[in-house]
Amino acid sequence: MITYEYPLNERVRTLLRLEDLFAKVAHFLQADGAMEHHVALQTLFEILEVASRADLKVDLVQELERQRQILVSFRNNPQISEDALAGALYEIEQASASLLAMAGKTGQYLRENEWLMNIRSRAAIPGGACEFDLPSYHHWRCRSPEQRRKDLEAWLNPLLPLRDGLAIVLRLLRASGQPEKMQAAKGAFQMTMTGRTVQMLRVSLKLEAMCVPETSANKYALNIRFMQAECVARPRQATADVPFELTFCNL
Repeated sequence: MITYEYPLNERVRTLLRLEDLFAKVAHFLQADGAMEHHVALQTLFEILEVASRADLKVDLVQELERQRQILVSFRNNPQISEDALAGALYEIEQASASLLAMAGKTGQYLRENEWLMNIRSRAAIPGGACEFDLPSYHHWRCRSPEQRRKDLEAWLNPLLPLRDGLAIVLRLLRASGQPEKMQAAKGAFQMTMTGRTVQMLRVSLKLEAMCVPETSANKYALNIRFMQAECVARPRQATADVPFELTFCNL
């Protein structure tokens, strides 16, 4: 099965983008090559850009507190494992404390590093990070993998409370809905959204279906077109019925 997620508000859209970027920087950070570490640094700049929303940290803290209050209400419920509940509460409390400990504007310590900001501005230009444009950066890339990794971790680690907080929120969001079996007649599916409060949609289908969902949704209606997964100039809508699973997620 392959799952496609469609956020229905800006906050969830931001969290999904950051989740993807943190996963990428973690992947390239583990490699030893200078090129991989260049990509890791570029991705760190993208995290800084996306996380620059002034209220992101506050949003995460508020949502974690709301979820903590919900979990606390389950105490002494015989159907809920006390150990599992205590573990979930501890995880949320630790993530909230780490977020509250982040001082100042998110990533301000990176913005105050003139060397990094010079690389960031040059790297925004196609081919702008060449050795003749940034000789000091070329020197850094020629250092040992261990030294580069140590520097990258020092620049990344202060942002990890954001990663940990959003991971909890997205995990709870994904677990909030139950998949429903649906079928798109000749690749088209429509339904009304009246009475539903949804923050994210999840569309799952078999990889063998060779289709890609194009989703549009608002508080009134949901429309999904399944397009043939072909690398062509003009993708075509599927002509056969497409079975899929649809999950409505909301915290």
